[in-house]
Amino acid sequence: MKKASFQVFDAEPASFSGAALVYMLERSDWQDLQGHSPVLAAALHHLSDCGDLFAKDEQMVWLYPALLDWQGEQPYRVKRILLATFTAADAGYDALREKIRLCAGSIAQQLRGNTGIDGGDVLVLCPHKLLLAPDDFARHLVEGLVLGGYSFQGYKKEEEAAEGKKKSGPIRYFLPGGEIAAKELRQNIKQAQIVAQAVCTARDMGNQPANRWTPADFAAYAERIAQEANKKKKLKATIIDQAEMRTLGMEAILAVSRGSALPPTLSVIEYWSGKKYPTVLLVGKGLTFDSGGISAKPPAGMEDMKFDMCGGAAVMVLMQALAELNMPGVNVVGMVPATENLSGSAAIKPGDVVRHYGGLHAEVVNTDAEGRLILADAIAYGIATYSPDAVIDIATLTGAAVVGLGHHYSCLLANDERLSEHLLKAGQESGEPLWRLPLGPEYRKQLDSTVADIKNAGDRSGGTITAACYLQEFVGTTPWAHVDIAGTAWNFTEKSYVPKGASGTGVRTLVRALANWEKLNRS
Repeated sequence: MKKASFQVFDAEPASFSGAALVYMLERSDWQDLQGHSPVLAAALHHLSDCGDLFAKDEQMVWLYPALLDWQGEQPYRVKRILLATFTAADAGYDALREKIRLCAGSIAQQLRGNTGIDGGDVLVLCPHKLLLAPDDFARHLVEGLVLGGYSFQGYKKEEEAAEGKKKSGPIRYFLPGGEIAAKELRQNIKQAQIVAQAVCTARDMGNQPANRWTPADFAAYAERIAQEANKKKKLKATIIDQAEMRTLGMEAILAVSRGSALPPTLSVIEYWSGKKYPTVLLVGKGLTFDSGGISAKPPAGMEDMKFDMCGGAAVMVLMQALAELNMPGVNVVGMVPATENLSGSAAIKPGDVVRHYGGLHAEVVNTDAEGRLILADAIAYGIATYSPDAVIDIATLTGAAVVGLGHHYSCLLANDERLSEHLLKAGQESGEPLWRLPLGPEYRKQLDSTVADIKNAGDRSGGTITAACYLQEFVGTTPWAHVDIAGTAWNFTEKSYVPKGASGTGVRTLVRALANWEKLNRS
C-alpha cells in the first residue's frame, strides 16, 4: 500500500494548484461556501436545485473549474473540485466522528478511482460549524482518508505502464490550518496517521495467503519492529520457539501445531513507559491457517481461514503503534501465539488430553476449538510472568459469534465491570462497536470433563460464551476481557473506509482503550 502524507495548508483555497480540491459539505451548513467564490456558490445552488446535491449521504460530485464561466472572477487554479456531502444533524459526538470517517473514506475511494489524481496533491476543506474542535475533526478525517485509501496489492502481475505514463505515487493531502495552532494540528494528524497505518498493516497481514504469512513471519515481524524501535528502547521482543515451549510445558500450543510441518512460535513484545504505571497484557490469536484439524471444517469457504490470525495481527501492529505514539501512562505486553491447525499424521485427535502451562489438563473433544487452547497457554504464561493489572485477548474464536451478532458487532465478555465499560466506550468511539455477552457457572458446566479438569468445547448452544468460559479458567482474579472478532475481522459491515477482506478491526479500539488508562483494581 502506498502511504499518503499530510501537510497543513494556510493559504486561500483558490490559490491551491494541486490535482484536486475537496469541499466537505454538511447538509445544514453548505452555503458557507459563498464566502469563498460566488461562481462556485452559484454552481452548488444549481446542483441543489436539480436535486443532485445531498440526494443521499456521502454523495460525491465532481466539478471542473475550466468548464465554469468565471465572469471576471479569478478562476481556481486547481484542476478539479470534489464535493463530498454528509449530514451531521442530531448526531452526537461519536456518531459525528463516524460520519466524518465515512465521508473521508468515500473521498479516498473517489480520489483513488480517478486516474488523474494518482500521486497528486489534494486539499481537503472542512465545514466550520460542527460540534468537534478542528483537531478532533482532523483526527477522524485522516483516519477515514488513510483507511478508505487502502487496497491490498496482492500477487497479480503488474500491467506494464503505458508508454510515457509515470507510475502513480501516494497522494499528498493538505488540510487547512484554520484558527488552531499548527503544531497541535500536526500532532493530531500524525497520531491519527500512525494508528490508521497500523490498521492497514494488520489488513495486509490478514489478506496474505497462508503460505505467505506463517508463524515464523509473526516472529520475524516482532523482532523487526523491536529492532526499529530499539534506538528509543521502546520495544523488546522475545520469541519462544518450539523447544522452549516444551521446556515451559505449553503442551496445548504444541498439540495444535502437531498436524503442521511448520513449527509454532510465541512472540512476546514489551512496551514500558514507566515502572509506576499499570501493566496490560494483550494476547492475540495467531492461527495462520485453520482447517479444523481432524474435526475438519467444510471445504466451502475454508480459504477464508487464512483470516484466523487477525487477532494476532491486531496485537502485533498495536505494539508497533504504541512505540511510534510514545504512549504514556501504561505498560503493555503483547503476545501472539501462532501456529497452523492441520490434519497431518501427528495431529491431535478428539479425546486426547493436553496439559496447559501451569498444570491444568484439558480434554480435546473438538480439534476445531483450537484457538482457546493456544490462547490459554499464552494467557497463563503471561499472567505468571508479568503479573498484569488487566488482560485483554482478541481472537477470531467462534462461528457462534457470527451467528449471534453477524458482521456488525464484536462480542465482548469480561469478568470486570470497569474494564468492560472501558472497552465498550472505546469501541463506540472508534466505530468498532462491541456487544457484551454474559458469563456464569451455568455456561461453565458445559465444559465439565469426566477425564480431565476441563474439556475444550461444550454443545452448540452458547458457543461464544463457553469459549470465553474456557479462557476464564486461566485468568484467576486478574481483570480480564475477551473480544471475539470472528464476525468483524473480515466481511465487516460494509463501510467506505473498511474494504472487503481483512478489516483490521480491534486496533483502533485497543489504542483508544489504552490511552489515558486507569489502573483497574483486582477484585
